[in-house]
Amino acid sequence: MMWSLSPTSILAGCQPIFAQSSPVPQPLPFPTPSRLRILRRCNIFLTDAANNFRIPQLQQHYDLIGARPTDEKTLQQACASLDVDIISLDLSQKFEKHFKYPMLGTAISRGIKIELCYSQALLSNDATAKRNLISNATQLIRVSRGRGLIFSSEAKSVLGLRAPSDVINLASVWGLGAEKGKDALTKEARSVIEFSRLKRQSFKGIVDVVYGGEKPPVVEASEQPQKKQATQPKDQKRKARNSLEGTLGEEKPISKRQMKKNKKANEQST
Repeated sequence: MMWSLSPTSILAGCQPIFAQSSPVPQPLPFPTPSRLRILRRCNIFLTDAANNFRIPQLQQHYDLIGARPTDEKTLQQACASLDVDIISLDLSQKFEKHFKYPMLGTAISRGIKIELCYSQALLSNDATAKRNLISNATQLIRVSRGRGLIFSSEAKSVLGLRAPSDVINLASVWGLGAEKGKDALTKEARSVIEFSRLKRQSFKGIVDVVYGGEKPPVVEASEQPQKKQATQPKDQKRKARNSLEGTLGEEKPISKRQMKKNKKANEQST
């Protein structure tokens, strides 16, 4: 499931906010686990198809760029030419025309994901908004053939959040199916994050240097025996010292032949 911390929403064509600092403080004012990865997302409301040329500059400041078209023209522009990562639609309103596969298929082939937000279907008091959301969601699932979809809550309070299993059940009710609903929460959500990272860090989104083949540092020969002596445990040193002292203090036993020679020598001397 995708989450965004303090997302910034702006209108396309307004004054640039690129010179300002990021709305997410660094470091965060609360303790976080070491493996937690926090992504910064910017939501753009597309109101005019002619004033969307500043969107590529936002990729330098945010991890994900989400576009919310408000009419048919901006939706077609977002699917065909805009450099965004997510297309998030307000499914609670009624659209003038039905969704078409050639338009959505173009966005999916470019790596853009279609976001479905479910919180309005659970907490909204407007029956018309709920009816529009269910109708638009089922239509999107049918037109897109269950591909390139991700689920998000867009919840304004904790009551609007649901567990992953509940979201999968809701997706199956809308006609997506349990397997594709699970992919929308896991596989598709991860793919849009990695695809946006490749667009920012790699060369034209194709070549990415993961490991450059750096050689390990060379250890000099004079330093190696010192390290071995230092790493030798103390118990082994004591055992070696005791065994050496024992061999020096003890005398070897005399054989019988040597005893006979010593006896003959004593008799001859007497």
